[in-house]
Amino acid sequence: MTRQPFSQRTRDRGSMSVEVVLITPVLVAFMLLVIAFGRYVAVRGDVEAASRDAVRAASLERDIGSARAAASATANASLGGRWTCETVGLTGNFVAGGMIETELSCRVPVDDLGLLGLPGTVTVRATSSAPLDIYRRTGNGGTP
Repeated sequence: MTRQPFSQRTRDRGSMSVEVVLITPVLVAFMLLVIAFGRYVAVRGDVEAASRDAVRAASLERDIGSARAAASATANASLGGRWTCETVGLTGNFVAGGMIETELSCRVPVDDLGLLGLPGTVTVRATSSAPLDIYRRTGNGGTP
């Protein structure tokens, strides 16, 4: 077993601390990106759930006006006023056996994760559709 000279042993001293100092900001930035992405996925799930709730509430109404009001009220109640959401769009054929579709668009703030330089808000959109029961009467005067 040979020993290295003293000058070679001290040359590598402190290199580990320099590596840790250099890699720490990269690891912190990566963790913040993971948190931001996880938050976006959670928010998207909440908006999609609100869209499904809204279309289901609209499908239970008898006329298009009541369906729009029910969809809007249900979407706002489902989101709990946490984000600014546009009016719920309701489209489709509102007759017995028809299909209706809602579109919900919300602006979600992400500026509290400002260390990453993310924009102030992100728009999250979700659409859902539901069939209308073929054995029920709608407000258009028709029968199934």
